[in-house]
Amino acid sequence: MSIHVSHLTKHYGQQKAVDDISFELEKGGIVGFLGPNGAGKSTTMKIITGYLPPSGGQASVCGFDVVKEPMEVRKRVGYLPEANPLYPDMYVREFLEFMAGMHKIKAPQKRISEMIGLTGLTPEQHKKIGALSKGYKQRVGLAQALLHDPEVLILDEPTSGLDPNQLAEIRALIKSLGENKTVMLSTHIMQEVEAVCSRVIIINKGTIIADDAISALQKGSGGYIQVSFGEAVSPAELEALPGVTRAVAAEGHQWRLYTADAETVRKNLLQFALINNRNILSLQSNSHSLEDVFRELTN
Repeated sequence: MSIHVSHLTKHYGQQKAVDDISFELEKGGIVGFLGPNGAGKSTTMKIITGYLPPSGGQASVCGFDVVKEPMEVRKRVGYLPEANPLYPDMYVREFLEFMAGMHKIKAPQKRISEMIGLTGLTPEQHKKIGALSKGYKQRVGLAQALLHDPEVLILDEPTSGLDPNQLAEIRALIKSLGENKTVMLSTHIMQEVEAVCSRVIIINKGTIIADDAISALQKGSGGYIQVSFGEAVSPAELEALPGVTRAVAAEGHQWRLYTADAETVRKNLLQFALINNRNILSLQSNSHSLEDVFRELTN
């Protein structure tokens, strides 16, 4: 087991930042760790990496307890925090040499060159960190997280500040890293999670409210049918159809019908149109996006 969290809690005075959460991450794969601002994501990540002590419960990485064996944990974890801590007066390569010394890496220059190439820092490697754009600073943070070839990667908003081209490159890199490492990824960009993660854990107000495959969460939350009529239809008529939980008017005579059983609603719509002499101009089923699921669960 790469990460094991059991009944973890963290209090700041009277406030519960993390409230009795438990989950496990197997070796390999990318898991999205999602939640609104202030939900407890960063606090949980800081506890797992040994930066914060828990108030209660346990957390371990690769079998090592984060409180009792913090140095063993840090050897096995690469961490990119949301507030990327860098030395602005250091040059990129100089900073990575410093970090390589901290990790006691053998043949550091070879490893540093590999990480510079991997994270796309080659054209900026001789610049001072303070002179870099936010996107390139993120790349430096990612390079230092990967430098000691950790088994587990904890990435808190790793693509913050990247332009669309850089986003695609870093997403592809994270996806490839997930083939051999366990990656725990926190981000507010739902398209990013859908692109690279197979499983998501959603936390809200310090409590885990969902933990499943993306496809299962989308299926479980149902979806909606977009239907366009040739004439006016009342919301009461549509909401009376079996399977329709809510009818929302759109432009013209278009409606969005929310349902957990799209096939039943499609059949009932066709029957409704036939009996009531209504013309259906278009009919399309849509599953909920991860963003829809996230909003539904956290609201």
